[in-house]
Amino acid sequence: MLQKSFTQRLWRQRVLVLMSVPLLIHLFIFKYMPLWGWSMAFQEYVPGKSFLHQKWVGLEQFKRIFTDELFYHVLRNTLAMSAINITFSFITAIGLAILLNEVRVTWFKRTVQTISYLPYFISWVVAANIIMVMLSSDNGIVNILLLKLGVIDSSQMWLGKPELFWWIIGIANVWKNVGWNAIIYLAAISAIEPHLYESADIDGANRLQKIRHITLPGIKPTIVILLIMSIGHVMQAGFEQQYLLGNSLVKDKSMVFDIFVLEYGIRLSRYSFAAAAGIFNSVVSIAMLLMANYIAGKLGEERII
Repeated sequence: MLQKSFTQRLWRQRVLVLMSVPLLIHLFIFKYMPLWGWSMAFQEYVPGKSFLHQKWVGLEQFKRIFTDELFYHVLRNTLAMSAINITFSFITAIGLAILLNEVRVTWFKRTVQTISYLPYFISWVVAANIIMVMLSSDNGIVNILLLKLGVIDSSQMWLGKPELFWWIIGIANVWKNVGWNAIIYLAAISAIEPHLYESADIDGANRLQKIRHITLPGIKPTIVILLIMSIGHVMQAGFEQQYLLGNSLVKDKSMVFDIFVLEYGIRLSRYSFAAAAGIFNSVVSIAMLLMANYIAGKLGEERII
């Protein structure tokens, strides 16, 4: 009876099921089939040899990763840049969405939205060149501005200062993504019941009070869900921005996990080492996602699982 009921529901929803088939095929080919490559992490993989003729080394590749001093520098850089990106991204996107929601002049609101969205559609190659020109010590707009304001007394090579690199990446991410990220919060704000604002008006609440007691609580579930998902990507602090903006002067602060895998794994033909690093990355990401989801549930907030 249960099977019949399931079959009937499946038939009733056949259009939705058919629409999901391409997505499932894409998911299987590009997300699940590559997992077969994880077996290399337990081998001394040599290209050209068949699977059965590879040398199996157990957890040796993981031991090499955890005894590599550079790995801990990379881990520090990745976590630090992720923390900065998550913090900056959430604060700026929520702030922009709330400010746009408060703007009553339609043409101004649309202009600001368009300008803030545009950088998202620029590739990191173009964006990195724009940032390098702006921060250039040779007539870069940042140096010119700071010199005129008297903040600095000589041109600075900003991208050559290791102590500033994490913050430059954080600001660059905000500039590129804040408009796009704010769309989700604007959508969440638009779903708040208008009568709540009308009641607040009757009670004499000002704009700040309405933001604090209606808008922010109204988008709180969205914030929690996005925060959980962001924490799940904590090991993916980026690749293109660090790779393109980095240089030998800031290498100690610019190398993140993906660059480490590329430089010390794939480029040196250490495929097993790269596979082991990839497994570590995935396991940590899943663990962080589950932990954030568990904590959110314990605090009575929205969960994704």
